[in-house]
Amino acid sequence: MSFAGVYPHYIQKAEKKGRTKAEVDEIICWLTGYDERALQQHIDNKTSFEDFFNQAPQINPNVSKITGLICGYRVEEIEDPLMQKIRYLDKLIDELAKGKAMEKILRK
Repeated sequence: MSFAGVYPHYIQKAEKKGRTKAEVDEIICWLTGYDERALQQHIDNKTSFEDFFNQAPQINPNVSKITGLICGYRVEEIEDPLMQKIRYLDKLIDELAKGKAMEKILRK
């Protein structure tokens, strides 16, 4: 599955709840260490989720602070490293859509 195939759904989910594409991008960059230009390149190249996360400059060290349920699973207990990173991103986008403040979403 390509990251670019899911990215518009993240934007749509956020915008439905009055949030912005810029906030979605900020979350993705915080999680992965990508800058805006690199993020756009991955979207344009239709990079797979696996390559998207494997090529990430640095997964944020505060990722362990992301906890809770997503799709019925506790994100902190997901054993597959790739699936866990995908679910971390899903969880952060869910928090954005639920109106949580960016400071809290970014675990500051």
